[in-house]
Amino acid sequence: MNGARSLVETLIASGVDTCFANPGTSEMHFVAALDQSTGIRCVLGLQENVVTGMADGYYRIAGKPACTLLHCGPGLSNGLGNLHNARRARSGIVNIVGDQATYHRPHDAPLTADTDALARTVSGWQRTSSRAADVGRDGAAAVQAARTLPGQVATLILPSDASWDEGGVVVPPLPVPAPVPLDPSVVDGAARALRSGGKALLLLAGRALQPEAQALAWRIAAASGAQLMADFVNPLVPRGRGRLQIDRVPYKTELAIEALAQFEHIVLVNAKAPVGFFAYPGLPSIQYPRDAQLHQLSRPEQDATAALRTLADALGAPQVPIPDPGPRPTAASGAPTPGKLAQTVAALMPEHAIVSDESISYGRGFYQASHAAPPHDWLNLAGGAIGDGLPVATGAAIAAGGQRRVIGLQADGSAMYSLQALWTQARERLPVTTILLNNRQYGILVGEYKGVGATPGPTALRMLDLGDPDLQWVQIARGMGVDAARATSMEECADLMAQSFRQPAPFLIELMV
Repeated sequence: MNGARSLVETLIASGVDTCFANPGTSEMHFVAALDQSTGIRCVLGLQENVVTGMADGYYRIAGKPACTLLHCGPGLSNGLGNLHNARRARSGIVNIVGDQATYHRPHDAPLTADTDALARTVSGWQRTSSRAADVGRDGAAAVQAARTLPGQVATLILPSDASWDEGGVVVPPLPVPAPVPLDPSVVDGAARALRSGGKALLLLAGRALQPEAQALAWRIAAASGAQLMADFVNPLVPRGRGRLQIDRVPYKTELAIEALAQFEHIVLVNAKAPVGFFAYPGLPSIQYPRDAQLHQLSRPEQDATAALRTLADALGAPQVPIPDPGPRPTAASGAPTPGKLAQTVAALMPEHAIVSDESISYGRGFYQASHAAPPHDWLNLAGGAIGDGLPVATGAAIAAGGQRRVIGLQADGSAMYSLQALWTQARERLPVTTILLNNRQYGILVGEYKGVGATPGPTALRMLDLGDPDLQWVQIARGMGVDAARATSMEECADLMAQSFRQPAPFLIELMV
């Protein structure tokens, strides 16, 4: 058995059943090993940032890691943007990167790169296998690392001779470490803060937003009078009827400072203390009051649900029902606006849909209009590196086995970073409806330009403009094998959404906004 075959069999034994790949010469023996096995589904991405983004979306829905297959340092470089997003989402990924044979590296061939250094920027764990006999062991350790709470990118660099040499050994699964235990004194301190009578906030992030954790947080809030908010960026938020009508800390620093100004105590549940996405002239980096007391109830590597349950027990918080969000909205009409789009998505989405949200500035207010939608999962751009919406939607659809409708709320500028994901959606026949928000500009950068105190002139505006020529998204999608149509009103958008939801195939709606 060669090293590549031992790695594939080890991955299967460890529960990895999906590989997102864009392979090259150095990975051909791994590809051959995949061909000899029936235990791993192989999904081709036409660019490495699509591959890594699909693996991120897959983990968020499946709750277990897939593996990637990338070609040498340059292929890893192409995938770094969405590996950055995956790191911020705390997604578990077994990131396999082929490399030059160990004896060929000193010759400095054209594709030779410092692959270790590149991997280090996004990986929580990394290792290079230099012998076929070590590949299975290293593969099992990579899966163990990727599955360790809260999830991380585990990069295994695989020189080609370690793949093709004989001597590979299949290694059984390694145990997943238990979450880091909670500190009882931290729970006691949070309970005292909530009993103090001062204005208090429970700030939830990551796994603290899972349904059971939401219910516990609501019990705590009802018993203590504390308010609840979610961090602005969260990889997955269960939303809709039966879930909390929880809002996020605003994106804009001025609005976030205003929203947080009242709080004397902030209890952080898998969350960081709120800071701005960027620095702005004349504004502080932190968004909470400087005299507010921060209480870190749990960190991402700890069990947020257990922490909230312990805090609820310490407060004697009784069971309380999640508030009813009111009637489901009806589809909107007229010219498109952010509120009308959110209302229409909430009105028409199927039960248990998945929303991949890379609407950027257009969608910051979508939450308020969709609390009364059916139960669904909402996936956010976690790391701020645009270009993850289409790949995350694709990976999420694969994780759901084609049984859940995925709705992509996708800004036009960021879609151009990874539009090849549409081709994979077509090839895999995935039930993804992409609502492409075409405003023909980098809308967020227009706002950011003003936010830093600059006045855009003709040169700056041209750099933020996506017209001249206009991007023809219906033709682009059809060229990738995805059926598409344009909508200029909410009535047209609603009709196209409803039609697409009845089809077991991808569809793109170019919504002119």
